[in-house]
Amino acid sequence: MLNELNNKVMPTQTTIDKSYSKVIATIKSCKTKSQLEGASSMVRNFKNLYKRVGYPKVLSYSLDETLKQQYIITRCQL
Repeated sequence: MLNELNNKVMPTQTTIDKSYSKVIATIKSCKTKSQLEGASSMVRNFKNLYKRVGYPKVLSYSLDETLKQQYIITRCQL
């Protein structure tokens, strides 16, 4: 049984997964309004780039919600 678990291949991240993770990490690291504006630009670029190839709309929603939550957190800290 243990050998069966060890032989499983872990799925690799696709380019869109890596890009999405990077944008989320960038958003969550923002501490100022200026940084959030840069992250907002990254979200727009992500949507424009992957709109051409198609991507799950839930990613778009998630990016928008994460950006909105980070904006709220940042505003409360000022």
